[in-house]
Amino acid sequence: MAKATNTKKGASTPAPKKRPASTEPALLEFFVGEIKDIYWAEKKLTKTLPKMQKAATSTELAKAIGGHLEVTKTHVVRLEQVFDLLGKKPQAKKCDAMEGITKEGESILEETEKGSSTRDVGIILASQKVEHYEIATYGCLAQLANTLGLTEIADLLSQTLAEEKEADETLTSIAEHDINYQASGEE
Repeated sequence: MAKATNTKKGASTPAPKKRPASTEPALLEFFVGEIKDIYWAEKKLTKTLPKMQKAATSTELAKAIGGHLEVTKTHVVRLEQVFDLLGKKPQAKKCDAMEGITKEGESILEETEKGSSTRDVGIILASQKVEHYEIATYGCLAQLANTLGLTEIADLLSQTLAEEKEADETLTSIAEHDINYQASGEE
């Protein structure tokens, strides 16, 4: 590496380091890492949602979870399109946040009575925690994609963001229409 010479007392200081041409910008590397993270999370949900659907007492809640399972499968495929647009092989990186949220959901099932509205309240709570995590993630990723000039990827991520917001609104509606009130009367 060439050194720049300081004219004071003959001291030399290193020239600024240049990034090798083949290295991705740090923001793009970060972005790809976060895509791997949410890809793992979505794949995890395709295994977790059927358990929550089966545990739900309310047919409306079970139907909503089943519908969102199909949407989640679409999210996995959409993320695979993102990898393709990035010129990368789809690769999952364990998402510690989703792992924690899904474990919490499993403990809610263990701690609530089967067939109770209280269990349904817990399922909705756990599901909305998932949705809020996904909303935050997809919102940030869509913005980063725009910043990086990846408009096609930003559009795909924005589609998923809209679907996650819709799922959250559906869960709120189900909770507000009887489940919370039914649970408040359980002993």
